[in-house]
Amino acid sequence: MRTKGVVGIVAMTSVLALTLAGCSRGGGGGDETSAPSPGITDTTITLGITTPLSGATAGPGTCTVAGIEAYFGAVNAAGGVTFGDGKTRTVEITALDDAYDPQKAKANYDQLKDEVFLMTAGLGTPTNRAFREAAIADGVPQVLIMTGDPLFSDQAESPYQLGFVPIYQNEGSAFGDLLAASGEDHKVAILYQNDDYGKGYVEGFTDAVADASNVEIVKELSYEATDTTVDAQITELAATGADVIFNAMSITPLVISAMQKAQELDWLPSWFQPSNTSSPGAILEPAGAAVFPGVYTVSFAKAAASPAYADDPEMQTFLSDLAEYADYPDTPAFPHCAWSYMVGATLEQVFEKMTTPTRDEFMTQLRTISDFVAPLMLEGTSVNTTEDGLPAVSELVVQKYNGNGYSDAMSFG
Repeated sequence: MRTKGVVGIVAMTSVLALTLAGCSRGGGGGDETSAPSPGITDTTITLGITTPLSGATAGPGTCTVAGIEAYFGAVNAAGGVTFGDGKTRTVEITALDDAYDPQKAKANYDQLKDEVFLMTAGLGTPTNRAFREAAIADGVPQVLIMTGDPLFSDQAESPYQLGFVPIYQNEGSAFGDLLAASGEDHKVAILYQNDDYGKGYVEGFTDAVADASNVEIVKELSYEATDTTVDAQITELAATGADVIFNAMSITPLVISAMQKAQELDWLPSWFQPSNTSSPGAILEPAGAAVFPGVYTVSFAKAAASPAYADDPEMQTFLSDLAEYADYPDTPAFPHCAWSYMVGATLEQVFEKMTTPTRDEFMTQLRTISDFVAPLMLEGTSVNTTEDGLPAVSELVVQKYNGNGYSDAMSFG
């Protein structure tokens, strides 16, 4: 069902930040409309990333760096990117660990903002929110980031931002639409992360089933991202006898323990899982998810671990680039490696359009990408940055876990 490399630091001279209403923030003196912004020279451009490289979300966080390193590593090896101004530049990447801590993310941004051209690919809603206002004030692009928070795709509120992955409400709505269309009666228990991430998923789901007479939400419970267990919540939800759980969680160990606790209680509902916590190898297999009647997620990317893509040329190139240019020899368990590889491909499209080496020119050209099918995208999905209020990717495919990967779910059950 479908719904609507090289790591290094380029030190640059810091420039005077101008107001949003004033001239270009490119900096450097002279002609302020075309003088190079920080992080770009005639031969290089440097990208900054703050993302969790340690802690509970280190697995997907590491992938957000590996994928983009792999993409631009291959591009650099082939000579670099030819920009719209006729100059060919290699892409350098500086990635810092924020351990999914907003304060660390803000400190990382403060360290990078005068050395990099833009911030990209970083994972996390609270961590990206931590420096959003500063990035706007400084005129630093914070783009194609791994958060489904719709705030980042609202041009009036976030003029220097753009999300990459579908907004949380869109994912939640896809699940709700699938369930409502089943034609069978269902009782739904909801467990969500008590922040904008979890609430966004719940909003999309509940709106989609609001007029569905066959769907009853019997209980909603929340947890904090800092919690170490959700056993109590799973026990309470199991007591409802719900046949479906909508599980809007982002913390990998908690997702695994939630599924294991449900099995201990002999509660075997169907599970709806967010795209970023649906890895077969890293989450579902350790959790013993095959015993549940159905585990559903949404996706727009080919899964590296799925046997269906073992002979896919794009997948083979992707895995080869990961091993050679990102020092990532294993088949990735998380989709974020593929997502950030797509981010690299999308950025290259923008760079090729840029006629001046400024951040404002980058933002102008970023808004012009339409119907771009990046490597590894599923059929029926594409990158479109032209619509205000939507992230770069907003099309999704609902999939069902088949024991070692996912198959498209045309119906629920």
